[in-house]
Amino acid sequence: MAVDKRKVQEINAGSMADIAFLLLIFFLVATTMNTDTGLVRMLPPMPPENTQQEDIKVKERNLLLVLISGSGNIMVGTPGNQAIIDLHQIKDKTKEFILNPMDDANLPEKEDKEIELPDGSKWVYPESQGVVSLQTTRDTGYQSYIMVQNELTRAFNEVRDEVAMKKFGAKFSELPEEQRNAVSKAVPLKISEAEPRNIKK
Repeated sequence: MAVDKRKVQEINAGSMADIAFLLLIFFLVATTMNTDTGLVRMLPPMPPENTQQEDIKVKERNLLLVLISGSGNIMVGTPGNQAIIDLHQIKDKTKEFILNPMDDANLPEKEDKEIELPDGSKWVYPESQGVVSLQTTRDTGYQSYIMVQNELTRAFNEVRDEVAMKKFGAKFSELPEEQRNAVSKAVPLKISEAEPRNIKK
């Protein structure tokens, strides 16, 4: 009986390393990674050196306190008049505080602010003097903090949209940069974040 003496050809594995290297490069280039962008906040400028620091006094009617407790409860209101509310009520409560549509004596004052428009004309807008003070405790959860921050930012964004529609006939995000800057000056993002504090149980 004849035996087939033909040799089986060996696979050339020399190029396998090149293929693996190319695949590695492909996945490194094609893969995207999530990055933590953080919260967008504009900090006030540093005061000049040797300047005496004084506490900024804000009238009670111009201050909206938002306190997040360690248990996740949210208290909102003017000093001495706070109540526990649901997360989804924060936006509407903050909008009412910023706009003060009925000129309520218990809500923030308004001060006419002259804003220069891109065409050189002047726009006088009654700017709210209200400041939202966000306060937390040492054991406040990060998730609760972020959710409240989002609701407060949504309130300011919706007010900016309303002002932009009345003045320029378009939403804030659809305006050119110069007009967005004008609306931002009319409705500045006034959110003050106090240092976390200990609350005795």
